[in-house]
Amino acid sequence: MSHFRPVELHHASRLVNHGPTVLVSAAHGGRRNIMAAAWSMPVEFTPPRIAVVIDKSTFTRELITASGGFGIIVPGAALMDLTYAVGSESGRDIDKFTRYGIEAGAGPVLGMPALERGCAAWLECRWIKEAHTENAYDTFFGEVVSAAADTRIFDNGHWNFTEENADLHTLHHLGAGKFVVAGNQVQAEIPTGK
Repeated sequence: MSHFRPVELHHASRLVNHGPTVLVSAAHGGRRNIMAAAWSMPVEFTPPRIAVVIDKSTFTRELITASGGFGIIVPGAALMDLTYAVGSESGRDIDKFTRYGIEAGAGPVLGMPALERGCAAWLECRWIKEAHTENAYDTFFGEVVSAAADTRIFDNGHWNFTEENADLHTLHHLGAGKFVVAGNQVQAEIPTGK
């Protein structure tokens, strides 16, 4: 007997793990904002490029189009509540950094807000204008111009999830404020044929 049942198509995208939940930061003209985004992914190795979905109604999107850049921050498990909070309200009328006591530095190339405390990594991206994907799918592309990671969880180009760095394990949003925290790292082996 099969345990499979049809999935309503408006939930189908939740079946595909698209990477960790990230925080998107932007700044322009003395204003800054930070928001959560569950849909992001790498799209090219060299030069490194990423895609992230940013809704038309967001203040972050306004700042990106005005400044030409944005930050991608990979929060750790310890920042789950903060990640949910900054993704649940607009920064148009408040400074979320002040409201939530977020300490942010500035990226070395574009000056985008970068977080380190409680985060696994950050990337600074130069916006690549793609009007069709932005308007039709809310998808923004960026070329990574600088990046840094906490060596306790990412070193020499590889993730290393251990019990000692559990607060830095990546978050994966399932919807409705529910997250899965990455962390059970196992080594794959290619099965031998019969």
